[in-house]
Amino acid sequence: MNLIADRLNRISPSQTIAMTGKARALKAQGRDIISLSVGEPDFETPRNVKDAAIAAIERGETRYTDVAGTMELRQAVCQKFKRDSGIDYKPEEILVATGGKQVIFDALVATINAGDEAIIPAPCWVSYPDIVALAEGTPVIVPCGPNQGFRMTGEQLEAAITPKTKWLILNNPCNPTGAGYNAAQLKELTDVLLRHPDVWIFSDDIYEKLAYDGMKPATIVEVEPRLRDRTVTMNGCSKAYAMTGWRIGFAGAPLQLIKAMDKLQSQSTSNTSSISQAAAIEALTGPQDSVEEMRQAFERRRNLVVGMLNQAAGMRCATPEGAFYVFPDVRGCLGKTSAGGAKIDSDEAFCLALLDETGVATVHGAAFMFPGHIRISYATDDATLTEACTRIQDFCAKLT
Repeated sequence: MNLIADRLNRISPSQTIAMTGKARALKAQGRDIISLSVGEPDFETPRNVKDAAIAAIERGETRYTDVAGTMELRQAVCQKFKRDSGIDYKPEEILVATGGKQVIFDALVATINAGDEAIIPAPCWVSYPDIVALAEGTPVIVPCGPNQGFRMTGEQLEAAITPKTKWLILNNPCNPTGAGYNAAQLKELTDVLLRHPDVWIFSDDIYEKLAYDGMKPATIVEVEPRLRDRTVTMNGCSKAYAMTGWRIGFAGAPLQLIKAMDKLQSQSTSNTSSISQAAAIEALTGPQDSVEEMRQAFERRRNLVVGMLNQAAGMRCATPEGAFYVFPDVRGCLGKTSAGGAKIDSDEAFCLALLDETGVATVHGAAFMFPGHIRISYATDDATLTEACTRIQDFCAKLT
């Protein structure tokens, strides 16, 4: 009898986490490593948020909460959705989870039956296909290349929908490309979705606050309120408030689905940390100055990185509209040999040789269902980014 369940064979460990772990191991060995593989802000959690957590500890708020989150936090989430997107949710239509990833897990595992399909535009975050597969569903990957701004078109969505389609999973702005949909671009998709009443929509808006050049990412229900009754609107505190370790994700959705997600969560993690919830209330309702300061810093860093990468031989880098990643095309580097003798026959080989020979950690595009590219996080300081990009330029220049 096998110890490990067959369902585990349908998924792989997160390749972004794997590359980050490899970089940390090399750094522990004394190597000069610059990790551009991790998906978290390098900023400190804002002082007022930390103080709110400390105050909650001193008040003794250290006990279990409702599985779906405290009433105060769910009310704050309702206020956030209304303020930022004009969407009205009631507290009972809100679920708070241990990070955005658990929200995705709760929604998909609670709804997908064997053979159900979930449409996922690619490039996509590494966990979407694996969570669908773990739920015994079928990920339907729709390639959306740089020629279309890494955005799905209405025609592509229409062509991908079948009688088995249960979900469309949309990340806006997107990890790994930084591509975003404004209201007009999203309407092209919502018009298609209105014609298919059995398709549910999961809108992952975790990078919503990090958008540049005046671009405003929209969300599904904001653009088309008639889709409210079959949409999950997900967000969280990790990216906008530099709170990745606090593990706070949340979603608004129809009551029937929220109850199902709550039921599943009650038998897995139960509530998320009570102290993290207290901090999240302050993050969502307190001063928002730190969000804008961080956004401005990321926009400056984006410009620095895009400019330097486009000077690297064989590399082309589009300018992303949001998040804190670039997704350069490295196909001009493939088929060559590195200075250290490595055969660069794939994007993964490129990343491994780059790490081994220069100490710069990135993630290969195939991990995001889109080979021929690499993902670089610019969530670090300007000096470090300049040094990393200089090393990348040198690495590419020496390919033969």
